[in-house]
Amino acid sequence: MKELDALLNDWKDNDNQTRKAFSELVDHLKSLADTTLEFVSRPGVSYSLRPRHAAQAKRPLFAMVDVIDDDPDDRWLSVCFYGELVTDPQEAGDLVPEGLLGEDGYCFDMYEYDEQEVAYLKDRLTEAHGNAPE
Repeated sequence: MKELDALLNDWKDNDNQTRKAFSELVDHLKSLADTTLEFVSRPGVSYSLRPRHAAQAKRPLFAMVDVIDDDPDDRWLSVCFYGELVTDPQEAGDLVPEGLLGEDGYCFDMYEYDEQEVAYLKDRLTEAHGNAPE
């Protein structure tokens, strides 16, 4: 997790405050029981946080929280879930056929910090975590 810590330490947030949003989502994932985090760093492309529930057998993760790094001065987030692990009562996500490791998923893009949107994503992360054990 040194790479994750390095990203958070080196990332200078701008007015969009996507670093703040990402940091809050990371803290939330760390608070979920029986969860491990994998971090895949691809500078200039993305930084991907991949949580996994200890009781998962079928899939390597229950969500993907990506920092899109195509412009390091204006990063944005894409948070994706397997379609059957979450609901989207506000219809805020985009259904992406075969969008998450070849399976249908929901992705939520965040271009600037919004407290309600972060809370909604935390609820989806909690929901996916609860539905992940197989």
